[in-house]
Amino acid sequence: MAADVEEVRPPADAGRSPARRWLARLSFLLAAAAVAVLAVEGGLASIAMLAIGLASAAVSLAAGFWFLAGRGLRRWLALGLLIASPIAALIAFAFANLLWVAAASAAAWLLAGLAAKVALAPSAADWRMPEFQPASMAARPFLIMNPRSGGGKVGKFDLKRKAEELGAEVFLMSGPERVNVADVARQAVANGADLLGVAGGDGTQAMVAEVAADHEIPFVVITAGTRNHFALDLGLDREDPAACLGALTDGVDLRVDLGRAGTKTFVNNASFGAYAEVVQSPAYRDDKIGATLNLLPDLLSGGSEAPLAVRAHDAVLAGPQAVLVGNNPYGTGDLAGLSRRARLDRGTLGVVSVNVGSARQAAGLLRGARSDGLSMQLTPEVTIDSADARIPVGVDGEALLLPTPVRCTIRSGALRVRVPRDRPGVPAPKARVDWTALRHLAGRGPSRMAGRHA
Repeated sequence: MAADVEEVRPPADAGRSPARRWLARLSFLLAAAAVAVLAVEGGLASIAMLAIGLASAAVSLAAGFWFLAGRGLRRWLALGLLIASPIAALIAFAFANLLWVAAASAAAWLLAGLAAKVALAPSAADWRMPEFQPASMAARPFLIMNPRSGGGKVGKFDLKRKAEELGAEVFLMSGPERVNVADVARQAVANGADLLGVAGGDGTQAMVAEVAADHEIPFVVITAGTRNHFALDLGLDREDPAACLGALTDGVDLRVDLGRAGTKTFVNNASFGAYAEVVQSPAYRDDKIGATLNLLPDLLSGGSEAPLAVRAHDAVLAGPQAVLVGNNPYGTGDLAGLSRRARLDRGTLGVVSVNVGSARQAAGLLRGARSDGLSMQLTPEVTIDSADARIPVGVDGEALLLPTPVRCTIRSGALRVRVPRDRPGVPAPKARVDWTALRHLAGRGPSRMAGRHA
């Protein structure tokens, strides 16, 4: 912690300004206008058209569920229905000469939702991680690079040469034999390295990050992996991995948390049940989307053969088909749990449990909404248990078998990540439309709930 000399604070945010209150009021006015257009211009016919629109939405949700839960011909028939349902609704509106009415009402609703999201958007202080100015740059940086990661980004962007020109020692994982990168990192620290970094996938990042955290030295992430989820939530440049080397000469530090599943450290998440079985699939590494679609029906129809039990806060959730334990909470708009994380320094695990037993729960899951089929908890510790002695676990996308029960914990502020001062940054998280918070904001000024986001 000694190197965290000076906190670089984000600029002050005028987040709770009168403009937000007026945007909240505008949102209610636009919503009222959407209803009024239907009532005044459509008359009794608008009621029938509203019913058709709701029916179309219900059919679309059901078709989306069948697409995800089915295979073969059933899946593609469901996709056809998903496309045809809104088209049929538009044709019905056109035959009733109400197409323009429906369009005007829909536009008003969309604008109402947009105004509401802007009004409820969190302030910068809510979602930006504080930056710390290091006392000095590293004198002996040591970087581990995997030339096979990300389709050969290390060679494509000439990362080894560029890093060495900046004074870094580079260990290239070029041989056919398996390399224990944690041992390589520990030996580098024993030899005097005062900064560790990785150009590789998130699994490799996690192993070296643990060593950096244990020795309290900075860690550099170079976006040479395939997905770079950790780098994405750090605001790094995923298009140009060489830009990450700027951390060696002009960097700032972020204090972030590390997750732990059993004895395994993770920077992103540990997944259990059906999603972990997806990661176990041999096809997953080459075709993640295809493998997920192929095995997703198991998630929605029962998950793994051995039921799971999730224990947190003295409560037990039995039988979820899938569980995702995140290093800090993810947004809920992604079925696979791979949305963005607003921050990585909240000192909490984000636990998402999927338990779908009805079409209504499936619909809520597909919308990424809070539903009976989706349980979310914030906790510093959670235990995943099963009747099996060992269960599949995906730790940062790496397929493992871990002994049960698997205890997951958070190491708050354990890792000092050094990032370039000049980087793309993290976009503000999208606000979730909360009409209760919006009403308080419109009527009496800023609500305590205004910072809630998806």
